Formats: sequence, structure tokens, C-alpha cells
Amino acid sequence: MGQVRRLPRPTSGVRLADAVKIYLATITVPNTRETYATALERLVTDFGADTDVALLGEEPDRVSGWFTFVWGATAAKTFNIRLTALGSACAYWREQQWLSGDPLVRLRARPAPPDTSKALSTQRIAEILGSDVPLRERVLWHVLYESSARAEEVLMLDVPDLDTTNRCAVVTRKGGARDLIAWQTGTARLLPRLLAGRKSGPVFLTDRKARSSVARADVDPSTGRGRLSYRRAAELFEVHTSGFDGGPYTLHQLRHSRLTHAAEAGASTPVLMKLSGHTSVRSLTKYAKISDEGLVRYQAESDPAARRRPGR
Repeated sequence: MGQVRRLPRPTSGVRLADAVKIYLATITVPNTRETYATALERLVTDFGADTDVALLGEEPDRVSGWFTFVWGATAAKTFNIRLTALGSACAYWREQQWLSGDPLVRLRARPAPPDTSKALSTQRIAEILGSDVPLRERVLWHVLYESSARAEEVLMLDVPDLDTTNRCAVVTRKGGARDLIAWQTGTARLLPRLLAGRKSGPVFLTDRKARSSVARADVDPSTGRGRLSYRRAAELFEVHTSGFDGGPYTLHQLRHSRLTHAAEAGASTPVLMKLSGHTSVRSLTKYAKISDEGLVRYQAESDPAARRRPGR
């Protein structure tokens, strides 16, 4: 038998170091760029700056083995952030046709340990909402916190669903019911800047134009961009909040925090049910628990000895 002829390995002509540099330059938010750079620069160091980026797609076992060796012993949050960074870069390289296949196909995000105190403090919420992030993210986070609506509900909003004068909108709740959500001043100030005069299409749009396969209802006719997905919105929130103590956080924590803060401020059960969209008080109880911050404040304000001190 003759010798089996080996097929040539694919090449893109793009060095790994250059591919990383070009991708990082597309990220406009400094915190995100810095977070992603940690994983990508380690990739360049360990695989070699001159490695053709196309070869990564041919070696998923090697890539997954390297990733597990480097970050396998870290916390689930760190593991997942590094995986997100590499996954986002690989997706970009595939769009540029520098890479085929998925070098990360053997890897899966790890479930984070349960958080027994999901509600964030009012100070932390203020820090998150005041972060230096793109306008789209600022508006989305304000709406989610102020309305306490589910992220899936808000991301499905179209511009005609909004009543900006009365600071409210109609969403489709879990189970298909149509319900009103309302927001406050933070959202009201930012929303017109995001819409920029648009009268149709999804409220929250992707950064790039939608592919031809995307449903027409999910595309803004004036820009050609598609509806922002929950997965991408959640990914961005985790990346932007990874630098906070206890971070990264989830979009669900914005909803949870708002309901907890409303309960601490004395909101009645009917108001909390309307805010949350729940039809059962039993379902509401896990969200409307008093936070650690609220407990400390209550103890301080109700301390009889403290009330007797001069000047109080």
C-alpha cells in the first residue's frame, strides 16, 4: 500500500498576536477590553505570537487542555469570564474567516455556586447604573432595575410599545399575559438618547447588522440591526460587573434588588406583586426578603438606646 497522503493544515495568514490585537481594538469599553485581554494575552503567551490563528480550530483538545490547566482550579465566575472572553474572540475571528471550527467545543461554562444574598445594596446598584458603559447597556440596566421586569420581557420591547410620556410600557409576561411596567427618572432621561428619533423596530439593538435569516420583526428597518439577545445582554452585564467585589452579577439581580429595596421602603404586597408581575404571593416571598443592608439599617433605626442619645 502506498503512503497515505496527509491533507494540508488550514492557514489564515494571520498571526495569533495580530488577531488578538485586532479583536481587542473592536471593544470600546475599557473595563471589558481589559478583562478580555487577560485571557487572550495568556493565549498568545502560551501558544506563541506567530501561531496561525486558523490552527486553533484544528486543535480543540489542546486548547481545552490548556484552558483547564490554566483556569480549571479557579472559581466558577473566573472560569466562565475567561471562557466568555475566548469565545467572543473566536466568534469574531470566524466572522473574519480567519478561523473555522470551534477551539472551545470541549469546554462548558460552570454553574456558579448558589448566592444566598442575591439582592445588591442600594450603593452597589448606584455604582453599577453609573458605570462608564455604552448607552444601550445603561438604558437596559436602568429599565430592569427601576421596573423590576424580567430581562426577557424588556428585551422583547419594540419602540411602539413605549409610552415615554407616562414612563411606562406594555410587556408580555411569563405565560403570555400582557402587563404594564413603569420606570423612573434615570430611564426617562436616557431613553430618548438611545432611540434617537426611531419610531419602529426593537428598542435594544445589536451592534452589527442582522443576518438575512433573522425574522423581520426582530430587525430595525432604519438601521438593519437586529434585536439584542438575552444571552448577549447577560454576557455583557457579567463582564462589566466582574470588577466589583462579589461580582460578576447577573441581570436577574437587578430585578431581585429592586423588589427587595421596595419591600424595605414599605411597599405593600399588592404593589410588590404588580412590580414583579407575580400572581401568587408565595412566588413573591423569595424576592421580597429583607437584605443584610436593610437588616442593619432597621436595627440601627429601631435601637431604643440609640434614640435616647442627644442629638438623635
